[in-house]
Order: sequence, then structure tokens, then C-alpha cells
Amino acid sequence: MRAISKNQYDLYVFFTRNKWAWLVNEEVEWYMNESKSLWGVICLDRQDENYTVIISARDENRQIRCIDGKVDIADIEKAREWLFLQVKELEKHLVTKTNKKVVEDLFVPKVKNTKVSALFQDVANSPAHAGARNVINEMMPFFYDVDGNFVEQFQTTGFDARLWELYLFCYFNEEGLQIDRSRFAPDFWLRNESMEISLEAVTVSNKEPDIDGWELPKQEEIVEKKKYMASKWGSPLYSKFKHQDKSGKHYWEYEHTKDRPFVLAIADFHEPCAMLWSASSLIEYLYGYEYEYSYSEQGELVVQPIKIEKHLKENDGNPVPSGFFFQEGVENISAVLHSSCGTIAKFNRIGKQCGMDEENVIMLREGTVYNPDPNAAMPNRFKYIVTEENSEPFSEGVTIFHNPNARYPLPPDFFPNAAQCYFKDGYILTDSENAIVYSSVTSILIPQSQKAASDPPTAN
Repeated sequence: MRAISKNQYDLYVFFTRNKWAWLVNEEVEWYMNESKSLWGVICLDRQDENYTVIISARDENRQIRCIDGKVDIADIEKAREWLFLQVKELEKHLVTKTNKKVVEDLFVPKVKNTKVSALFQDVANSPAHAGARNVINEMMPFFYDVDGNFVEQFQTTGFDARLWELYLFCYFNEEGLQIDRSRFAPDFWLRNESMEISLEAVTVSNKEPDIDGWELPKQEEIVEKKKYMASKWGSPLYSKFKHQDKSGKHYWEYEHTKDRPFVLAIADFHEPCAMLWSASSLIEYLYGYEYEYSYSEQGELVVQPIKIEKHLKENDGNPVPSGFFFQEGVENISAVLHSSCGTIAKFNRIGKQCGMDEENVIMLREGTVYNPDPNAAMPNRFKYIVTEENSEPFSEGVTIFHNPNARYPLPPDFFPNAAQCYFKDGYILTDSENAIVYSSVTSILIPQSQKAASDPPTAN
């Protein structure tokens, strides 16, 4: 057995560890054997002040679960001794069987090469994305494919949309929610200790996903793109709002969804790096206001809300009505969840911090974060090198935009680690216990022995 970091152990047991276990035991040491088939953790019993050892292994579905353990060990040396001896015995008899239906490696093409998307090929083959591949493959045994076409779509035309679902699945688990994906619609049925909600995932999709190469747009290009961004949000959100199944029911009208909050979760993949600048236009579309700022003679920040009636569409299409939350029938949508961080870069960084990138790449992350100065009109900037010392959660970057007219309001504590945004008297009020990261870019540098040049940076 060799010692591993808490970050790495957390990833392996992310979906099976009891979220209340920390109340009883404090984990102090974490281990894994050389064949990566057994995991051990030594815990200090908070009440009795002795030690507990838990040993885990994969079941036939590749899910890591407890298979052995011992309690009431007097000191940590004896706990280590029992763990190492027990693992040696278990290794002699451990038989690993895998259910044939389990996808062992999502990045081995299961479709014809002519159908595989360039996005998937890049993530599947580049040393830059080894961390993301390992993280995603660890979570796949727990991700129920209700449609039966997840792998095919992930590897072909639906890479971004399916990656967004995987990100949401990780985030919901991190929040400690019970997740039910056994029904065809909506995508997620979620429950905490006091209530249940349903949620449908949607993306602003890229119409040309296989374009090779990209670079960060210039500021003047962003200004021009923003003119049409609100209408891009509007198209998928409005389509989900109007969607009806064969019986004529909306998402919130099923037996398992009615009379409770319904949420739409959206991310922007319409072009590379779009999530760096597009979030502000989502606020404009949802609430129907944009904001100008100035400073008073006393140097105090003055924010002026400006009502918006319509949003322009590209190619001179019909303008899109603004104020999604104020349109007839939208009271059935309790909130919109958004994150600019549900991208492959997030999985890369988490893989790096968990010691699972395996390629010795260097990751440099820089971005913008909420500025707590009440007179600040611009966010703070941050920059750091991603290492195993970091502990970035999946929740970082998640924002909940609450519908002020919701028939069934979403309680703010349902997604407690997200930033909560409310609309009052033309202004957006934001509440968060954690740092609010707006966007970031992760530059990935690969050693010369593995590749002649570095891969391009990845947004968020």
C-alpha cells in the first residue's frame, strides 16, 4: 500500500461515501495498493478517540465499495499494521469481474471512426486531457444512461451536451443530493432532506463543433458578439419551456414532477471560449434589464438599471422578447442554473489536483472572481498553477437565477454551495457563502518529450 492524497481518495469514493460520515470519523490517512484494486482509509473516531480502518474495492460494476474494516484500534500504528496485513491477504483472493454492460473506458471509440467528432478525438488522445479522462472514467460506473445512447452521442455529435450532464451529475453529488435518472424526462430528479425537484439540462450548442483551432477573441469582437448573445440563450431555454411529450405534457406536468420546483440548467458551448464573456447576457435575457454604472462626486458607485424590450438576432432575424421570467407560463420554471465551468477544463484541473493526470503537464489557471468592494465595478483577477495542493470543488462557478414569479419557488438551501441571484426593483441581488468565480482560462503545457508544442488553453 502506498499513501495517496485526500484529494485522490475523495475522487475514488466520491459517489459511495456517506455524506454524514465526517460527523463520526475524521479521516487522517489514505492509501491505495499498486494495482489500484484496493483502497484504505484510517479514521479517528471523534467520540472514542481510537481508530477505524475501512478497506474498499471495485464491485462488478466498477463501483468502489467497502469490503472490510476494523474498529476500536488503540493507536494509529496498529491501524496501519492491520490495514497493510489485511490488504496482503485480500490481494491473494481478490477476483475482479466486470459486468459486460459496464463502460470501462468512455474514451475508447465505440462508433465508426468516420463518425467520431474532432472534439472527442482531442480529449481522448491528447496528453493534456489525461486528468479529465481518468476523472470521467471513475464516475461513469455511477452514471445511469437512461436513454441508452449516451456513449454514442458523447463520442459523436453531442460531446458538449453530454459533458454538461456529467458535470451536473458530479455537482449534484457534491451537494449531497439524492439523484434519480431512471425516468426519460426530465434529465434529473433530485432530493434533499426536505424536498424534491426536477431539472432538465440544456446547452447553447455549437453549430460547427469540428472547427480546428481557436484563439481568444479580441475585446472589440466580444462587444459585437454580445449584441446577439441574449437571443442565443433564448432559443434553447424557450424550446425547453415549450416542449411537450406525445401526450401533450410539459416537463413540470408529469406525475413525478408536478407540484414541485422545476429547474432548467444551461451552459454555453456555442463557440470556443464563449463562456468567458456570455454570462452577463443571460442575466439580461432572464430579467429583461441591462446595467450601466458611473461614480458620484463622492466616488461612490452608481448602478442604473435599463429596461430591455427585445434582443437582436444574427442575420437580421426577428428580435427575441426580453425578460424570460416575465413571459406567460414561465412561472412554471422555478429557476435557471448556470455555470461557465462545466467544461473539460474543470475535469482536467480536478484530475490534476487528485494526482490523476499521469502526464506531468503544467496547468496555469487565470480568471475573474467577485470583488467584495461595494464600489467595485470590475471583478478581481486571479492566477495560479494547478497542483495537488488545490481543492477546487465542482460547485465553483455555479449560479442559480431565481424566477421572481415562480409558482413553486426553489429554496436557496437546495443548492447551498451555489451563488443565489434574485431580482428586486430592477436590480440583481446576489448571495453566496463561497467565492463567486465568473470565468477562467486554463493553459496546459506539455513536456517536449510528449509533444512538440503545448495544447491551446481551454476555457474554464
